[in-house]
Parts: sequence; C-alpha cells; structure tokens
Amino acid sequence: MRIYPFLAAASIAVLAAGCTLPGRAPRTPAADVPRLDVRRFPQIDAAIDGAIDAHKLPGAVFHLEHADAVYERAYGRLTYEPDAAPVTTATTFDAASLTKVLATAPSVLILAEQGRIGLDDKLVKYFPDCANGGKATITIRQLLTHSSGLPAGLPADPPWKGGAAAHKLACEQAVTHAPGTFFRYSDINYVLLGQIVEKVTGTPLDDYAQSHIYAPLGMRNTGYLPLRRVDVETIAPTQLGSEEGKGAHGDLAPRQLLRGVVHDPTVRRMGGVAGSAGVFTTVGDVARYARMLLAGGVLDGVRILSPDSVRLLTTVQSPPGLVKRGLGMDIDSPYARRPRGTVYPVGSYGHTGFTGCILWVDPQSKSFYVFLSNRVYPDDKSNILDLYTRMGTLAAQAAGAD
Repeated sequence: MRIYPFLAAASIAVLAAGCTLPGRAPRTPAADVPRLDVRRFPQIDAAIDGAIDAHKLPGAVFHLEHADAVYERAYGRLTYEPDAAPVTTATTFDAASLTKVLATAPSVLILAEQGRIGLDDKLVKYFPDCANGGKATITIRQLLTHSSGLPAGLPADPPWKGGAAAHKLACEQAVTHAPGTFFRYSDINYVLLGQIVEKVTGTPLDDYAQSHIYAPLGMRNTGYLPLRRVDVETIAPTQLGSEEGKGAHGDLAPRQLLRGVVHDPTVRRMGGVAGSAGVFTTVGDVARYARMLLAGGVLDGVRILSPDSVRLLTTVQSPPGLVKRGLGMDIDSPYARRPRGTVYPVGSYGHTGFTGCILWVDPQSKSFYVFLSNRVYPDDKSNILDLYTRMGTLAAQAAGAD
C-alpha cells in the first residue's frame, strides 16, 4: 500500500493506491498498482482554489475514485467571512437536484422491481386528477426521462404552501408538447414522482428513501431535513437571492441565510421534502452511492438496486430522437456536457445540482468524481460551468479514461 503525502497543509487529501475501501474486495498483489495520475491533482486544486479566490463559491469538497485509488480534498470556508469555519470532507451540503438520482429515481425503480409501479404506467393511474391539459398519456418512464412535455417548474404566484397545493398546481399544468416527443428538464416531473412513491407506499418520500437507500447503504449523513440529524454548524449555508424579497415566496426575508433549510424555493414551500430537491449529503456518502452503482447495485454485501435497475437508471432510456438520458441519470443532454468534460465518453453518466454539486460516473474506466459546493452563497449569480468542464476533464485524465 502506498499513501501519497498531502499536497498542501490546508488539504484534506488522500491517495490510496492499493488500500481497500468499504465495499471493495481486497486486490491481489499483481493488481496493486497506482490507479490515479497524481500529476493531475495540483491542476484540480488550482481550478477549485481559483474559483474560490474569484468569489465564485466560498468552499467545496472534491472526491475522485478509480478502483481503490482515491483523491479527496476540502477547499475554502463555509462563507467568505475571514473567520468562517473551513470546509471539511464531513461538511453537509444541500445537494439540490442530485435528489432526483439519490432519492426519487432509485425509489421508483425499487418499487418497479417489486411490481408496485409499472414504468409504462400512466400518471393518471396514480393521480386521476392529472388527466386534463394533455397529461392523460404521460407515463412514469416519461416523467423519469423528462419527456413528459410538462413545464419546467411550478409557478410561484399566487403564493402557495404545502404538498397538497404543489400537487394541485402540478395537475393544473398543461403539456406544451405531446408526451414522448420533446425533452425539457422539469422539476414538476420529479415532484409528481415523489408523490407517486408516497401514494404507492403510504410512506413519505424522505422516510422511504431513508429506509430503503440511505440506511442500508450506510449513507449516515444523507437525507431530507438535515437539522433532524446533524449539527447546524456542519452544514454549508446558502442564501436567498435579492429577488426573493419582493413577496413572491412570502416566507423568508431577502438574502436571509439558509442553513439546513433547502435552497430550492418550490421545495421550501413544500416543507423541505420533494422528489425534485431537498436532500442534504456529504461527499463520502455520495461516493458510497456511486460505488454501489459501479458494483451493479450492491455494496458491502447489501443489495440496493437490481442490476437491471442500475441499467435503467444509467443507460439511455429516453424516447428515440430525444437527448440521451437514463431513468434518472443524464448521459448526453445539454446539461451533461460540462460535468462530463472533454474526455469522459458519452455513456458515462451523472447529474448536477443547482447549488453547485456534481456526481459523474464512467462505467468504462470504472471511475467517478463527486463535487459538492455552496456556490449559491451569497446568492445564485455566480457561474461555475467552466469549472465543471475543467474538473470533469481532469478527473477523467487522472483516472486514465483518455
């Protein structure tokens, strides 16, 4: 086993070329060779530190893994205040739309494995009240692949609050394109999917994901409503933008600090739990989830998803002629091209979150990287898409995917 030294005094970084991680079988000595190119690490550090220096984000964590080799480091501070606590690899982040693939899509697929949900079932089988507005033919599969034709999000005005109000609004929306003919990334799709999980199981989505995904997978720091389980001081804050002071959302003052309260305004109105956003997590927990996917749905001897569910989640399932998405994961939509970088191939998969989060997995090289940040502090005006491309490219190069 070889352990490389920290690259900087402020780093929290490990390269383990040959040590066994949880969920991995011990390797034979013949295979005990470095699996990551250490020359890329200073470039990854410089890219993230440069974005922090430019005040595009106050802090972040990065995790790159290939076989048993790991590079993990924390960067920056929780806020821009000079006395703010440093980010650590144990910091909890608002994962935003990573929720869709960490909670909602796998929950639906587990229920499909059990025969309790049919992927080609119509939405109206579960919610007959959603039959109007051209929605009668929308299927579960179309909701998962964002090919339902529904609008991108629920309206904010007039003010509303609660899951029932969200459901009523979702069912009032009319499709703009015939289901199955058009791709539009839509939070409404996943709001409805989360409500279907609750309708089928009689269990709120947060409790279902906790008992069927996070607890058995050992994701101890992951879930909705984080203040129920973690110290607020360990959570990276986000903050409302100035536009939220105009009364559109009603419940919070402009630029109010959010810490342990979901940043997404729709999910905040819904009480913090929805299929579209709301999960908080740590870099180590997301790495466990990725490791499970690369292992075909099992980790540490515990099966979370069947191999077929992993295939459905991570390979192209969208209608012919539309952008390539799995039943949850992004493969080659316009949103995929930045986090995939210029080296990982089409066929790698992942997802991003509005708060500044990425999970990207390459089954060909059996590598993945995780990036969590609070780039929406102090508002959501910063753009780190170039950083996404740089990280995706360097991660692939370090893992030998080029």
